[in-house]
Amino acid sequence: MQSIESNALEPTKAELRELSLGRKLIRLAPTYGLVILTAILLILFSVLLPNTFPTMLNLRAIISDKAIIAMLSLAAMVPMAAGRIDLTVGYGIVLWHILAISLQTLYGIPWPMAVLIVMVLGGIVGFLNGLLVEIAKIDSFIATLGTGTALYALALAHTGGRQMVGVLPQGFYDINGTFVFGLPITGFYVLAITVTMWLVLEYTPIGRYLYSIGANQRAAELNGIPTRKYVIGAFVTSGLLTALAGVILASKLRIGQASVGLEFLLPALVGAFLGSTTIKPGRVNVWGTIIGVAILAIGISGIQQFGGSFWVEPMFNGVTLLIAIGIAGYAQRRKGAVKK
Repeated sequence: MQSIESNALEPTKAELRELSLGRKLIRLAPTYGLVILTAILLILFSVLLPNTFPTMLNLRAIISDKAIIAMLSLAAMVPMAAGRIDLTVGYGIVLWHILAISLQTLYGIPWPMAVLIVMVLGGIVGFLNGLLVEIAKIDSFIATLGTGTALYALALAHTGGRQMVGVLPQGFYDINGTFVFGLPITGFYVLAITVTMWLVLEYTPIGRYLYSIGANQRAAELNGIPTRKYVIGAFVTSGLLTALAGVILASKLRIGQASVGLEFLLPALVGAFLGSTTIKPGRVNVWGTIIGVAILAIGISGIQQFGGSFWVEPMFNGVTLLIAIGIAGYAQRRKGAVKK
């Protein structure tokens, strides 16, 4: 069962060649409008807040704060490419960051092995989600909501409502705390994952198969694509990235608690849905997702520096999600109209 449909609306080179300069700009506006808006916000806040916004300190803060959200958005967009949705990106990170700490503090497991165990468990949960969606034929929204809720319950049971604390090895702290060229290493994690996913989705058969499944699974099956295998693989990839985000969160917070993590679900989904409104509107894509996360980070940072209240961030995320889904739905309807 599909929860979302994946189609692209970006203009072709042949189409652009036949248009005048003015019509080219109009045709490209929906494709790169979010990119332009991001640049406008960046310039606007830099001009209005010259002493705080365009600074290295603010850049470090944004990268440190939003790297995990970017990673979860990329995790969510992999199943989205196949027309599915994965809500466990928000629930799983709760359990994974707790386990990354408790495996070391309670059971004395070395940190590299603890990280490996968490990653393996993340992949297993992704595989389970794939089985529920493809074998049991449960809608991906319902299946991952159920799995995610179960993971959250396990996190509560494991902690007993208490914080997981203890002295951790410096090597584990360095996973998040290292700086490269003056910037948090987490930003380079996101960059490496982004480039890798872009190459796979845009230039390999895997990416073409996933997008084909997202656009029309039945047609993909008739063309010989083993859709079940690729959808399950998409969920496994999402699970692995979510587990990695949990490890990084554990290294950042240095404590584990079940009340931390769920707040990442909404912005992660916002970033992924926004990614379907730019670069390749109507289809989730890697660079669009990064732009979606960037505009959230820039907008929230600028508003907060103007003195925005504590409720501004969830309000901004919620309204932006509604706008993103509305634009994505319009793009899909427009794509259908063009086909007719």
